Amino acid sequence: MTVAASLGGTSPPRPIGFGIYGPGMIAGYHARAIAQIAGARLVAVAGRSAERAADFALRHGADFVGGGMEELAARPEVDVICVTTSAGMHLAPALIAIRAGKHVVIEKPMEIATARCDQMLTAAEAAGVWLVPIFQGRFGAGAAATKAAVAAGRLGRLVLASAYVKWHRTPLYYTGTRGSWAGDGGGALMSQAIHALDLLQWFVGLPAEVFCRTTRRVHREIEVEDTAVATLRYADGALGTVEATTAAWPGWQRRIELCGDQGSITLEDDRIARWDFREERPEDPIFRTPQRGGDLGSGASAPDAIDVEGHRRQLQDLVEALCEGRSPAVSGRSGRDGVALVEALYASAARKVPVRLYEFA
Repeated sequence: MTVAASLGGTSPPRPIGFGIYGPGMIAGYHARAIAQIAGARLVAVAGRSAERAADFALRHGADFVGGGMEELAARPEVDVICVTTSAGMHLAPALIAIRAGKHVVIEKPMEIATARCDQMLTAAEAAGVWLVPIFQGRFGAGAAATKAAVAAGRLGRLVLASAYVKWHRTPLYYTGTRGSWAGDGGGALMSQAIHALDLLQWFVGLPAEVFCRTTRRVHREIEVEDTAVATLRYADGALGTVEATTAAWPGWQRRIELCGDQGSITLEDDRIARWDFREERPEDPIFRTPQRGGDLGSGASAPDAIDVEGHRRQLQDLVEALCEGRSPAVSGRSGRDGVALVEALYASAARKVPVRLYEFA
């Protein structure tokens, strides 16, 4: 168990040390987020490319570790390792970190298959460390208000729960392993809509059954889908739809719609666009006040257009959880559930029939 894991409710004797494995674009968000958190510091960086890792470490004031993941995980001052490689390469470095007793923060999706997620979850439980998938959308004010309203039963009987991710990516985006089954585990559903699907399951739970169709409408050079449409059926009989694409110019805000017989909410990125309830409460007008497009940014037109604030809030939660001896707000199991949902959608598209989620639970 690391120093950070054994803090309980006491003050840490030193800042919680972070390591980063995989110095790509998203790793910069982790590094900048860590720099903004009191009681945390970026200690060291490693990666498959020594040159890129060394440059990244220099830019962010951290040590460069030339021995790869094994050496990074062996550093005693590293308590948490952020795995920021492509999704299909999460498993191996995560297992090395876990077995070394490090907590692991892992970018979305957690992995490209539930079987691989299960290996990490089993190892983390055995080692007594946290496995935290990045789903920063849960930390927005709009998402929090929506979650609270659903939990309070304000929607009444759920009727529809849907997610829409109509984004744009250029052909240049699909370089290297992007757009491949081995690298990404999927296309618009797995790589882009995964955040919307996570919010949907956080708000109302996983559907019981899905029926999906996928296609490549514009990005014909990739292996995976650039467009998908699905219907959802929940265990209580409520229905929903999912639309996801990376081929829609110029890219619209991610939208979640929750509709019930007592109220309905529309969330655009993290901005509450509609907040309507049969029985009004005094605080309701606050949520109808025109807001800016949320403070977490939007990846609708470019992956680097998101704001670092979402990562900062989630990593801040982890630091506080370690200091307070509690569980982080986002569990490894929830990351696994998101992958299970996408696997079910892909299975339905391949079989051309509805698929029950229990096959992947």
